[in-house]
Amino acid sequence: MKAVSKTHSGITTCTLIPFLALAFGLTWGIAALFMSFPDQLTAVFGEMGMTNPLFILAVYSPGFAAVFLVWRHYGVQGLGRFFQRMTLWRAARYWWLFLIFGIPAAMYAGAAVKGPFDPFPFSPWYQVFPALAIALFLGPIEEFGWRGLALPLLQRKYSPFRAGLILGIIWAVWHIPAFLIGGTPQSAWAIAPYFFGIIANSIIMTALFNESRGSLLLAFLMHFQVNNPIWPDAQPWDIYLFALIAVLIVLLKRGEMFRKDTAITEVLMSEKP
Repeated sequence: MKAVSKTHSGITTCTLIPFLALAFGLTWGIAALFMSFPDQLTAVFGEMGMTNPLFILAVYSPGFAAVFLVWRHYGVQGLGRFFQRMTLWRAARYWWLFLIFGIPAAMYAGAAVKGPFDPFPFSPWYQVFPALAIALFLGPIEEFGWRGLALPLLQRKYSPFRAGLILGIIWAVWHIPAFLIGGTPQSAWAIAPYFFGIIANSIIMTALFNESRGSLLLAFLMHFQVNNPIWPDAQPWDIYLFALIAVLIVLLKRGEMFRKDTAITEVLMSEKP
């Protein structure tokens, strides 16, 4: 991919500071309000859950922060080039096999180890469609921020492995409010394994992002697949499997994961010649 001209280098690694301030400030601020005034906010917005407008806004905050900063530095034209990363779909065949078959295999294997499970927990069956829509248009929006902005900027300073590790820790800490408020999926899970899984997935997604030339589409698809409501609850065994996958990727891709010159460091798609 052709490098972006230096005249378009308005976003620097220092942009991570306002990005994190906006992402954490909005998400943690909403959580603080909900914990401080639960009855009042519930009366207006309803019970906390995946369809609550405040919950949706909190989840969208990394994406909103990234879009705002790209617009502020590059204008509408720059936003167009930023969103063009959603059109990048080319990747090695094994990545597509992992996205389509590997993730569900890890989920079902983890659920089998955990114990008896319902292979299709929807009754009536058509309730699966709104559940899929929520999963598709909720969590993956985060990727505009995490992989769209934060990862390229971190990779300007660190190797892909270190950048993915740092981003994974940031990503995990950002989720803390979800464990403190009832009604969220995370409120029923153990925090330590979840954090471990977030970091593992960050490393996997770093390799996927770089090998797909900075595709946000594939990052969206992986985020969706991990959260896909069709898969059975496999906590925490699915996390251990994803951790194993992350270790294997680092070992097999160590030449790329520990070299800065293999990383995608630009936030915008290159301009066509």
